[in-house]
Amino acid sequence: MNILILGATGFIGSHIAATFAAEGHAVKGLGRDIARLAARLPDISWISTDLAKLLTADSWRDLLARQDVIVNCAGALQDGLSNNLKDVQTRAQLAMQEAAKAAGTKLIVQISADTTGPIGETEFLATKRAADEALAASGVPFVIIRPALVIGRNAFGGTALLRALAALPWMLPLVHAKSPVATTTVGDVAKAVSLAISGQIASRSDLTLASHGGTLASLVTEHRAWLGLPPAPVISLPAIAAAPVSAIADALGWLGWRSPLRSTAMKVMRHGVSAGTTPPAFPLEPEPASAFLARNPAGVQDLWFARLYLLKPLIFFCLSAFWLASGIVPLLDPLRSAGHFLPVMGQTAALGLTVLTCLIDVALGLAVLYRPHTRLALFGMMTITLAYLAGSLLIEPTLWLDPLGPMVKTVPALFLTLAALAILDER
Repeated sequence: MNILILGATGFIGSHIAATFAAEGHAVKGLGRDIARLAARLPDISWISTDLAKLLTADSWRDLLARQDVIVNCAGALQDGLSNNLKDVQTRAQLAMQEAAKAAGTKLIVQISADTTGPIGETEFLATKRAADEALAASGVPFVIIRPALVIGRNAFGGTALLRALAALPWMLPLVHAKSPVATTTVGDVAKAVSLAISGQIASRSDLTLASHGGTLASLVTEHRAWLGLPPAPVISLPAIAAAPVSAIADALGWLGWRSPLRSTAMKVMRHGVSAGTTPPAFPLEPEPASAFLARNPAGVQDLWFARLYLLKPLIFFCLSAFWLASGIVPLLDPLRSAGHFLPVMGQTAALGLTVLTCLIDVALGLAVLYRPHTRLALFGMMTITLAYLAGSLLIEPTLWLDPLGPMVKTVPALFLTLAALAILDER
């Protein structure tokens, strides 16, 4: 069967794509950044495109040609530099549905969410609900699957945050610790999609996929045990404690970073993730989180990931602050700073070189915060650092003997940059 998967590079979409490719289906995977997954999953035909640019039925026509089934796993949590919710979750979906009807598509499987309740009017859920309602009225055969919090062997977003919280030392400070959290596994989502495609779920079904779980605190505690860490007390924090963190995460979203701590996630968690009240209308009993974790023992790589996850933003903040300070501080007394270059050039040239290097440092300190340029900025930091180290040996080697160690301290910064580059990728 020919299957087109939207959002095939995401946490859920990549698992579904790999599952169907292994079963012998002809799978096309659509995503924005496909290079890594194309190398990992060569049996899938990859298409690099942005849903936000596919806002008319005509733009979908060639993509849907000869496709029997469309599985929509695409979505975003919140508006930001990389995402426009109305475009990705509503406008592009309506255009796709129109094109699918014209193409005679046999089935659209929509991976959605519970869009009801007190948080249903958030942009995240409102745009999903608009697409769901349009799909139900489109005339195209469909199945809507609404998974609860999805966990898997890999981790991204909310599931990654669970592991990071579980790995905190000494105690587990949690906001909304008592909120209910129902879960399902990414494997069960793939099974549900398979049942829909095979006809074991009736067309026009709208189903919740969730295993009744416990609270956020119990889920984090389960993950802590899974990581092999000793028990730690849960400290329940007031909701206001999350406000500064969410404000920073929202701002970083406009720089291209996709944090699971953004305000939308906090609103969802405040009310919890429900398992719903309607029993599943298909032959699938969702696996509880405890059973999934027991079946997939953690390794040391999981512990490293969990411990590094919350350190990652601190690493990038420190690098940015280090380079900004190294560029701004010398400009407070540029003539004195230029004195380091006087052994090899005149005062005017030395002053000009001082200003130039300061501007480079400031530019790198800012660029590393802008996610589309972060990798390039890290390579720039390493290159400029090596140039500074080499230049100091030629121009003023006595700096290496300075009691304050201005050059010696540059070496750890170089290795911190290498560490940042190593953990930059999110998927």
